Amino acid sequence: MSLFFNLVRFCGLFMLGVTISGCDLSAPTHVGDDSKVPSNLTAVSYSALPGWRDDDVRYALQAFRNTCKAKIQYSGSVIPDPELLREKCNMLPSASADIATVRAWFESHFQPYQVYNEKGGKTGTYTGYYSPVIDGCRTRTATCNEPIMGVPLNGANYKGVSKRDIVNKKIGRVLYWANIVDVQNLQIQGSGMLKLEDGSLVKLNFGAVNDMPFKSIGAQLQERGIKPAGGYSADAVWTHLKQNPTLAKEVIYNNPRYVYFYESKEHSVVGKLGTPLSKIRSVAMDDSIYTLGLPVYINTTLSDGRSFNRLMIAQDTGGAIKGWIRADIFFGSGDEAYRVAHGQHSQGQMFILMPKEYTYVKPR
Repeated sequence: MSLFFNLVRFCGLFMLGVTISGCDLSAPTHVGDDSKVPSNLTAVSYSALPGWRDDDVRYALQAFRNTCKAKIQYSGSVIPDPELLREKCNMLPSASADIATVRAWFESHFQPYQVYNEKGGKTGTYTGYYSPVIDGCRTRTATCNEPIMGVPLNGANYKGVSKRDIVNKKIGRVLYWANIVDVQNLQIQGSGMLKLEDGSLVKLNFGAVNDMPFKSIGAQLQERGIKPAGGYSADAVWTHLKQNPTLAKEVIYNNPRYVYFYESKEHSVVGKLGTPLSKIRSVAMDDSIYTLGLPVYINTTLSDGRSFNRLMIAQDTGGAIKGWIRADIFFGSGDEAYRVAHGQHSQGQMFILMPKEYTYVKPR
């Protein structure tokens, strides 16, 4: 079906009584400047995006609505024009629009750019993350032996302070307690749910980070010549550490990065953009390069070998997510999400979508 037909059909929905904000597809009142496109980006057609015609982009549109509700920080090397992005948010299709209509909307409003890495290659690494559910306690116990803390309210400095010092000196407010291995996993994932002794659930979202580097737990075990049964998968590593609590404390505290949390009344997972994340439609990217909130198309494979071609929205970041073609796919919450996320590590292409009229992006 042609783009022209889709656009006609898009605006024709008004005659069917469906209200769509901003059906006017004429040129916007604001246009971009004449900055140069970074050499890492090359404009391409939508036909260059593998599987583009097969993706149900309605789910990406739902995630993009959350971008439109966020207070976007325009920073990094790839920055959309703020006024143009606001215009796009004022022209969103209806939540009831069909796939063809939504696809036509993205095609008419955004220009895809293929992303290249620093060496000129087209592929990068895709991992996955999820929101775990772990056992927690209101007070310290033999099994709940590690504090989960919120940002200190007394103004105490935590930036540049190691995890070991933060925990030992209690630089923060103790919210709850859990097993030290589960707390480390919670910090890596950035959010999660606590199941307390009475069966009640508490949602914890990312609050702040101490800006210290992340040191891989698995890599530390390899350096020590320790190989858990089952290798270095997340399952194997966490199981081994729970069986060896002294070793667990050593390697976990040797990772200086510390994440604070806050208790949320809403059970949705919130990313750094400040809006709820959408299962397999939200992605964490390097915000020193990309402004969070942009649509991004990913071409890779899942841990079980299935192809993964999806329009995603950059709504989060991660300590290990660095580089032009590097992303962490959010797989949702609970055990099912964990099974997919923990083994995710694949190569693939990336295409960033910029407001179409703004044909240039800020140079590095």
